[in-house]
Amino acid sequence: MRAVILVIDSVGIGGAPDAARYGDAGADTVGHIAKACADGHADDGRREGPLRVPYLAALGLGEACELASGQRPPGLDHGAGAGAAFGCASERSRGKDTPSGHWEIAGVPVPFDWGYFPKTIPAFPPQLISRLCEMAGLPGILGNRHASGTEIIAELGETHMRTGQPICYTSADSVFQIAAHEQTFGLDRLYRLCETARPLVDPFNIGRVIARPFVGERPADFRRTAHRRDYAVPPPEPTILDLAAADHRQIVSIGKIDDIFAHRGTGINLKGDGNDALFTRTLEGLDALEDGGLLFANFVDFDTLYGHRRDVAGYARALEAFDARLPELVNVLRRDDLLIITADHGCDPTWPGTDHTRERVPVLIANGRRPGPIGRRDSFADIGATVAQHLQFPATPHGHAFW
Repeated sequence: MRAVILVIDSVGIGGAPDAARYGDAGADTVGHIAKACADGHADDGRREGPLRVPYLAALGLGEACELASGQRPPGLDHGAGAGAAFGCASERSRGKDTPSGHWEIAGVPVPFDWGYFPKTIPAFPPQLISRLCEMAGLPGILGNRHASGTEIIAELGETHMRTGQPICYTSADSVFQIAAHEQTFGLDRLYRLCETARPLVDPFNIGRVIARPFVGERPADFRRTAHRRDYAVPPPEPTILDLAAADHRQIVSIGKIDDIFAHRGTGINLKGDGNDALFTRTLEGLDALEDGGLLFANFVDFDTLYGHRRDVAGYARALEAFDARLPELVNVLRRDDLLIITADHGCDPTWPGTDHTRERVPVLIANGRRPGPIGRRDSFADIGATVAQHLQFPATPHGHAFW
């Protein structure tokens, strides 16, 4: 009896009841991608035609979308298969960021408002930057504004390599991001710089300091690497990971899960460069997972490579590639294992801007107690409560199990 949570990062399905408050009324990541595919607007030479995700559809993705938004996207009209349970969930936390979504999935909604840097130039308080430069021995910084990571690296990467000044920027999330070249600046030096910055941004209630290493010699070939590292504040209460650890359960975390939870209760962490490698590591982790254990995985490419970059065709390809590998996982589940596939927020690639979108998320379940709909859940924390019930350890105070 084991539990597996797969977070397909940013794969929202629209319909969040409070989306208008975030400027996201009408955002629908899966729905708009599916429509673009059906209309031929996601044909790019590497894929064409309707969105093809038969295994996600068999787990109830089409029904979940219909529950969330009132519409079933084209290509998802194939109904859920026997044994699948499905529904959707709204976020109770006030943000639409990665930590808030993941912590709530793990049973802990965020009860406070994060701090954010203003959309001004410069974006960061002068005392913060002067202190950072003093403590880290920096000649200064570049950027100091809201920006797309890939765009600001292309713009300032060569200057950074010449001057040794790191590129510091932020976004609509509660983040302080530092980009630096792996060779000319040094990966370990970038990590140390982020460790220096972490306590300096605490007075501003910033959720994450993120190391964004890149390689390449010129703007045309600059590329961010898989050596990203997030320095997050810890969750405000014990999550299901903490509860599992306290009960001496084996825990395997995949991808950036350990960073998101500030390495608290995340057990053995397995990294991978991209969704395909992360899926392979998930299979390795599950193969070694003991009875009573918990595996928690994040698949980041949907968000980082395609959602933020507003790449509809790339997002569609990523969904289809993930779907094609799903049978490898489902076929090695034991009869009493529980698999839940969900998301942490939306990132609609058809939406204006480059930020996350406030959406409901799918909740797709294999090997649940009862097949069929679980309805619209009013908190992601219901996922954590269900996992705790399945693994038979005390639940967090938040959320209600599906059955």
